[in-house]
Amino acid sequence: MKIRTWAYFTGQAFSSMRRNSWMTVASIGTVTVTMIVLGVFLLLAGNMNNFAGNIESQVEISVYLQDEITSEQIDELAEKMAALEQVELVKYVSKEEALLEMRDMYGEGSDFLAGLELDNPLRNGFRLRTHRPEQVLDVVPIVRAFDGVAEVQYGQGVVEQLFAVTGILRVVALGLMLGLAAAATFIIANTIRITVFARRREINIMKYVGATDWFIRWPFVIEGMTLGLIGSLIAAGLVAWAYQAAVGGLAVSIPFIPLVAPWPFLLGVSGWLILIGTVIGVVGCTFSLRRFLRV
Repeated sequence: MKIRTWAYFTGQAFSSMRRNSWMTVASIGTVTVTMIVLGVFLLLAGNMNNFAGNIESQVEISVYLQDEITSEQIDELAEKMAALEQVELVKYVSKEEALLEMRDMYGEGSDFLAGLELDNPLRNGFRLRTHRPEQVLDVVPIVRAFDGVAEVQYGQGVVEQLFAVTGILRVVALGLMLGLAAAATFIIANTIRITVFARRREINIMKYVGATDWFIRWPFVIEGMTLGLIGSLIAAGLVAWAYQAAVGGLAVSIPFIPLVAPWPFLLGVSGWLILIGTVIGVVGCTFSLRRFLRV
């Protein structure tokens, strides 16, 4: 297609937006509000996913060794566990180190541990971390079968429920995001349809004189893309500003809430908002034209 033709389509699109200024403002406003709602949800979904990931990353396997195990057997066990493809980290924890960790954990309330240095009831062991949290369930039965292993603990029952809950959260987040995108498409399509309806006579005249469907469609497509782009840019700016302010305020008042750092998180959210808003503008305009073009 020639550059002159594209210039004509673009000129027609902007001319239409100027002639229908109130509808242009209404369309941009609709896109902005819809994208703000979607942006807020993307921020919530991102933080929910980050929270779930933080919890899952803390899942470890505690391997307790038999009392009569030798140092050679401990080294052999360490090599076997490190050789497992699912295992990312193998750390040996002696019973002396475990007792020190308990003292640090209880702090000033660790008086009840006094005297245990002479007769330490804890056991030597390993702590394992897998590449992906869900791989814990695959590694546990393998490690339990190794010689010299007395017990393996990984929060059985709790871990399965944790993975189930975080999985449900991610599915719900994806479903709601797709639902919001569909609702946004419907709202914007109906808003643009009013503009198209107001120009139905012009469209019919162009059809009668032999204009192809795409020749009629392109100015509307460019118009819908422009409206979606402008609205989503405004929404992305407002969402980014509000999130930075919220993170700064909550970091002072509620520091224990692990919010995702604004950057580069907001770049991704803004990029998705701009992309979705622009695509929705084009899709909404295309759907609106189907009735008049009888495609």
